[in-house]
Amino acid sequence: MEAIHKSFSGVQVLRNINLELRKGEVHALMGENGAGKSTLMKIMAGIYRPDSGRIIYKGEEMAWHSPLEARGKGISVIHQEISLSPNLTIGENILMGTKFPKNKLGLVQWDEIFKKTKIVLESIGSDLNPKLRVSELSVAQQQIVEIARALSFNSEVLIMDEPTASLTDKEIDKLFVIINDLREKGVAIVYISHRMDEIFKISDRCTILRDGQWISSHPIAETNPEQLVKQMVGRDLNDLFQKKFSPLVTPQGEPVLELIDVCDKGIVKNISLKIYPGEIVGLAGLVGAGRTELIRAIFGISKMTSGVIKLNGKPVNIKSPIEAMKHGIAHVPESRKEQGLFPNLSVKENMIMNQMHLYRKGGVLQYASMNAEINKYMKDLGVRAASIEQNVMGLSGGNQQKIVIARWLSIGPKVLLLDEPTRGVDVGAKTEIHKIICELAEKGLAVLMVSSELPEILGVSDRILVMHEGKLKAELSKEEATQEKIMYFATGEIKK
Repeated sequence: MEAIHKSFSGVQVLRNINLELRKGEVHALMGENGAGKSTLMKIMAGIYRPDSGRIIYKGEEMAWHSPLEARGKGISVIHQEISLSPNLTIGENILMGTKFPKNKLGLVQWDEIFKKTKIVLESIGSDLNPKLRVSELSVAQQQIVEIARALSFNSEVLIMDEPTASLTDKEIDKLFVIINDLREKGVAIVYISHRMDEIFKISDRCTILRDGQWISSHPIAETNPEQLVKQMVGRDLNDLFQKKFSPLVTPQGEPVLELIDVCDKGIVKNISLKIYPGEIVGLAGLVGAGRTELIRAIFGISKMTSGVIKLNGKPVNIKSPIEAMKHGIAHVPESRKEQGLFPNLSVKENMIMNQMHLYRKGGVLQYASMNAEINKYMKDLGVRAASIEQNVMGLSGGNQQKIVIARWLSIGPKVLLLDEPTRGVDVGAKTEIHKIICELAEKGLAVLMVSSELPEILGVSDRILVMHEGKLKAELSKEEATQEKIMYFATGEIKK
């Protein structure tokens, strides 16, 4: 790719970008959210067309007119945001875009479709049933289906945009085996990830983008995490994952949120915990441990079968998210796209949705006061957008997440439930979100935060709870918690 430029609505997002991709290499594409990585890859895959510049593929200049044309030439994409059809089966999603096998009567041969799909899934070590609907899958399982779909084509170039964001360590290891196999077969892979350990484990070379501009390209062996972060965000690695905004909170007085023997109809089993004003409690555990299910039960999304929830010492009966909101509980969900955002609406509409009724007078919206409130949140949370009228899907992942947080802050919550608050967010935006969370706690908010990233849990939390198979296995103070201890309990061990 040579001298690539791209603008949206007058905003320049790529300026004179050059990228060289070689056969049989894993090339890490790195930069903050909003640096232009996904836009560049969408140009490579034919989703966008560049305003200027050239794409030279296997020695010939190309101009893709559609993603199907690019895919037909051997370029496949695993997108950062899951883009499956939830009402269809795994088999239909994986083979979508191909010609379905039919019998002599013209009827689709479903057994053949599911047989082919099973072979693809087994090739990446998955035992998922191809007949299951995608809507029945967890986020991690959906990510596996995304990967299988991309690998079902005989690709010569494979773009992987945050492919491991929702995978367990075991699933990541399986994916790396597949990547190494593809590399040996000569497939060129663009690998986008914010996880430094992955970058240094799997990639051969790297390219750094910042603010839509090329910063550097070099073999991964010639750099280190500190240098990469400095090139990406302009500051040192030691500024990340550290709570420096308030002293360690000592739980005292009455807890804001208390759970007593809470169970749901599925995985959550007899969970008891307390969270105090101004405290950030980290909830750690492996995928499937029940952390998200616990959050959903507290917020009234899923039904509790037994147990008690207390707010400020008083039992409450929360049967729906509406009731949770009335009690001052806010919930930032795990998946922004499917659960957190209104993708067809603007920044303004997304941010003010929960409190829109407060700005209605005589059936007419009071835009002046509403816009003033939105601009205040934009400034306070550091949201970067062309305007409050911009479509929310045109923003980076970090800015989208800040908008979801802003919407919930608008209800003036007492308790903030955060489920993977920095999933798919770059290191610079992570630091900004961590600062926001810590500043909210300083103001007295009680925070329960689910995170699969142990440095995040250790850096931001005042206390850490560890779950395994629906049960709490340990409670660790900030001083005694280590990655090794958390993983010890997360895998089901009980320390004597």
